[in-house]
Amino acid sequence: MKELTLFILATICLLACESAPSDKASEQTEESTVANYSIAIHGGAGTILKANMTDEQESAYRSALDNALTIGENILKENGAATKAVIEVIKSLEDSPLFNAGKGAVFNTNGENELDASIMRGEDQQAGAIGGVQNIRNPIEGAYAVMTQSEHVLLTGKGAEDFAISVGVDTVSPSYFYTERRYKSLQSAKEQEASTSMLSNPDYKFGTVGCVVLDQSGNLAAGTSTGGMTNKKYNRIGDSPIIGAGTYADNNTVAVSCTGHGEFFIRYAVAYDIAARIEYGKASLKEACDAIVNEKLVEKGGSGGLIAVDKYGNIEMPFNTEGMYRASSKDGERYIGIYKN
Repeated sequence: MKELTLFILATICLLACESAPSDKASEQTEESTVANYSIAIHGGAGTILKANMTDEQESAYRSALDNALTIGENILKENGAATKAVIEVIKSLEDSPLFNAGKGAVFNTNGENELDASIMRGEDQQAGAIGGVQNIRNPIEGAYAVMTQSEHVLLTGKGAEDFAISVGVDTVSPSYFYTERRYKSLQSAKEQEASTSMLSNPDYKFGTVGCVVLDQSGNLAAGTSTGGMTNKKYNRIGDSPIIGAGTYADNNTVAVSCTGHGEFFIRYAVAYDIAARIEYGKASLKEACDAIVNEKLVEKGGSGGLIAVDKYGNIEMPFNTEGMYRASSKDGERYIGIYKN
């Protein structure tokens, strides 16, 4: 009887060992799902309704997003670095007058353009950012220069401009950033300000461009660039140049770029919170993004969205506004969207 009992126990143990996956097998399964490359871009979130957009306008936005996505894809297909793809994609969006960054930046209350940008490298968490600059043609290049050619993370105002000039970043006259559309938006904001708070109009607090990338070497990177808030005062700076708020990247978890009402993204360290939920809470990318964008921010009264790609190449682009200009590609499977549905 004793021998029979031992035999049964041994058989059960053997079957359990054969059927239970080993840690190594689990790791191989996860690794087998890693994309060769993934990229996501955004052009800002806000009150973006199809009813308010002509066919020509929608076509222009889709074309700009498609062009930026193609630029990033071409770099990644040729085994280019994640940071290079982020920079070139964001430069493309900064050069377009359609988006609130670079050429299309909104005006502050003094009728000037103040530009912010940041970039972060996931392999070593090196980061660079600039804020409140007025003569750097492509602010994302200024942010990259801070990361790679200085001992600092964030430079602002004239100091940031002087540094950019000293390392050869392309500068322009502030008049380069003038667009009639944005100037009219400023006048409208000033008229509304006389009777109500500018913050009550969501269109005045949204508008950013960003890019997140997983390259073929397994490196993540994120970048964000903006003209800030229409009619902003007192050299206000939002979340876009704040590492951990508007931008974050870590090869162990995720790359994130945010867009929305910056004060909320700063208060709740949104970009870093996504990474922390994945690393410490063991949440999936989708779970982390939904919890922040569609639950926590909504509960706190914050509006906006974000783009994120994790270390496996999974992509999420959630937003709690009426729309968000966005596009993505995972190993060539492309998507471009504007509206909520």
